[in-house]
Amino acid sequence: QKKYRKGFIDISKIKCVEIVKNDDGVIPCQNKYPFQVVHDANTLYVFAPSAQSRDRWVKKLKEEIKNNNNIMIKYHPKFWTDGSYQCCRQTEKLAPGCEKYNLFESSIRKALPPAPEIKKRRPPPPIPPEEDNNEEIVVAMYDFQATEAHDLRLERGQEYIILEKNDVHWWKARDKYGSEGYIPSNYVTGKKSNNLDQYEWYCRNMNRSKAEQLLRSEDKEGGFMVRDSSQPGLYTVSLYTKFGGEGSSGFRHYHIKETTTSPKKYYLAEKHAFGSIPELIEYHKHNAAGLVTRLRYPVSTKGKNAPTTAGFSYEKWEINPSELTFMRELGSGLFGVVRLGKWRAQYKVAIKAIREGAMCEEDFIEEAKVMMKLTHPKLVQLYGVCTQQKPIYIVTEFIERGCLLNFLRQRQGHLSRDVLLSMCQDICEGMEYLERNSFIHRDLAARNCLVNDAGVVKVSDFGMARYVLDDQYTSSSGAKFPVKWCPPEVFNYSRFSSKSDVWSFALIAPEEVVLGERQQPERRSGGGYKHVHRVEEMKLASKELWEVLDEGHKPEGRPSFEDLLRTIDELVECEETFGR
Repeated sequence: QKKYRKGFIDISKIKCVEIVKNDDGVIPCQNKYPFQVVHDANTLYVFAPSAQSRDRWVKKLKEEIKNNNNIMIKYHPKFWTDGSYQCCRQTEKLAPGCEKYNLFESSIRKALPPAPEIKKRRPPPPIPPEEDNNEEIVVAMYDFQATEAHDLRLERGQEYIILEKNDVHWWKARDKYGSEGYIPSNYVTGKKSNNLDQYEWYCRNMNRSKAEQLLRSEDKEGGFMVRDSSQPGLYTVSLYTKFGGEGSSGFRHYHIKETTTSPKKYYLAEKHAFGSIPELIEYHKHNAAGLVTRLRYPVSTKGKNAPTTAGFSYEKWEINPSELTFMRELGSGLFGVVRLGKWRAQYKVAIKAIREGAMCEEDFIEEAKVMMKLTHPKLVQLYGVCTQQKPIYIVTEFIERGCLLNFLRQRQGHLSRDVLLSMCQDICEGMEYLERNSFIHRDLAARNCLVNDAGVVKVSDFGMARYVLDDQYTSSSGAKFPVKWCPPEVFNYSRFSSKSDVWSFALIAPEEVVLGERQQPERRSGGGYKHVHRVEEMKLASKELWEVLDEGHKPEGRPSFEDLLRTIDELVECEETFGR
């Protein structure tokens, strides 16, 4: 027979009951008034809803244990957190206490009563501070190591209070110990019951193809994730099994359905509906209930591939060149050589050295200003610039697999249609972001798209990008622009717009992504150009994709990237498109 019941503490084993001194530190839960119960070799921290409630508990428990023969002489008045006691910084959990314990007094001393001759009424005790219901609490999705004194370290899964949002990319926050500093806004998510970002199994902006790649790479029975469905506001559970029938592995994609009742419920199998998606997932972790297998192992990029940040720190754009280590050459372009390097011998970066005479310094700084404003998962991120010496450097995110053009040439004929279409989707997402922010790339081509280790394509090389308020840029006389990828209006009038980027995208997709024949304008002997308004229909492209891309080559009425992305998203989610 057990000597104790689960969830119970034997009062005779209690050595100490006392209020925890928190010095106005952050309490990351609803109840803000802590006290501790020390029993055997353990300490139980209890959080009461009010000071009065806490005091009553402490007083009553002290009365109960006053005859125990194991009462402590000294105790630790502050929390044990992060591997040490906050009062004395001892790192042993069983270390002797650092402050004398008085069983018959509260650790918070009361003021002495007024002298008898002073006949004033004692003032009422101070009202406990009310919880600020307007505080914005966020949860860290990734670890972040502070690189500057004004930064705040993030620990995945921990909660933080947001203090300022003056910069869209860097927020000022406070941790549970009261430390304050700046954090990257894309590393945290709001702590709300209906916010799925705080759960490890949720993957935002993950299409079917990339979900299957990620599940296959983990290769674990019951590996699963919840991702956004192609229909806004709906979700899909993607599940991997090693025993998909006939001894082969396979994937299953289950749409999370909603009831029409009020309040609505969520289900994968009709007999098992729940009030929230987290409850639904928790149930199917233990019960297959109609699925090919139960949800055994959450698969996600969280904690593995942290997103890039807009610069290495808040308002840090100028980088000291002494902090850079130069390694092997990655390639060269119109404006300079690009090398692999490291920042502070820790973070891998790509370093572009601008050749003398390739562009004037003012042009380069304008380029950097453009890039600094752009932060998106499908764009190569700028980390900073070095403008205080020659040559000038631009420091960006390092992308492991290099340019899309070489990547496809090396694997020609070995990539499935869904993978190629997913790459097409990546480029379109990055360009839709540029379009939405009134930026024109002006040099969109497969050579200026890079592929990372996860197979994600990112748009790069903003060397000719310009910010325009009227969505159109007319190049100055003699300005260089890429001939192969330019639409008729650029040849005729040197006029660029986001619709000229659409033309270039419609060339990249069939030529490089879908492995069609190389398409480019044919030069005539007279120095003019025969404009290409149409590409050959691709062997690997579906009819639907061909129709979408054909729209991009029309001189008039070209779709926007927003329209293109909406159509491609639907194609990516449609199994029939891939001939499955």
